[in-house]
Amino acid sequence: MIEKASDNIALLIDADNAPAAKINFIIAELASYGSVSIRRAYGNWKKPTLAGWEKVLHEYAIQPIQHFDIVKGKNASDMALLIEAMDILYTKNVETFCLVSSDCDFTPLVLRLRADGKQVIGFGDAKTPDPFVASCTRFLYLDDEKKAKVKQRDKTSSTQKLKGDTKLMNLLRNAVNASSDDDGWARLGPVGNHIQNQGSFDSRNYGFSKLSELFAAIDSFETKKQKNGTGTIFSVRLKGK
Repeated sequence: MIEKASDNIALLIDADNAPAAKINFIIAELASYGSVSIRRAYGNWKKPTLAGWEKVLHEYAIQPIQHFDIVKGKNASDMALLIEAMDILYTKNVETFCLVSSDCDFTPLVLRLRADGKQVIGFGDAKTPDPFVASCTRFLYLDDEKKAKVKQRDKTSSTQKLKGDTKLMNLLRNAVNASSDDDGWARLGPVGNHIQNQGSFDSRNYGFSKLSELFAAIDSFETKKQKNGTGTIFSVRLKGK
């Protein structure tokens, strides 16, 4: 489960493999999880390709970390990011790490951070390898191409297409079954926690802004809302229960 608005967050950016134009989205997303107390971007800042990042560093209080290329075609930025992430792990009071990169070389780092009980939020493009995506507590896509596909899928997806995603359906069914009462009803909160504990998942990557909307779109599930003293409780169960 990702804790909301309480954690200290370390934002570590692989500037060579991340779009500067999406920094506002990244910062806005992290604001709902806690305070981004460490903000660093790694790269060889002599490269013209990093000019976009240079323009936003001061605006978002991001510290640039300079690392020259060791040899042509090889840079030290990735290793520097990894080393500093481990330093932060052992010396700072940080519960959540955010890695902005599409480079699957960081997968072992993510696994190590999570083994220590830390949450890892990943941001990258649509071509980010699956092992890196799956290793994160939550992964969000940054590129417009991916977002366009998600929006289009949101408009055109049928129940059959969603139900045809075996991995998704097994994930949702298992979460509901694990969290349900004697009548088969499960509150959305425990269901969401169960899903997050199994791996990286975000309903927005399926075209739905909320998990409740994803469940409501699949006719294999029943949903209901109940008012209580503090708000609305959303529950879900498998049909036929």
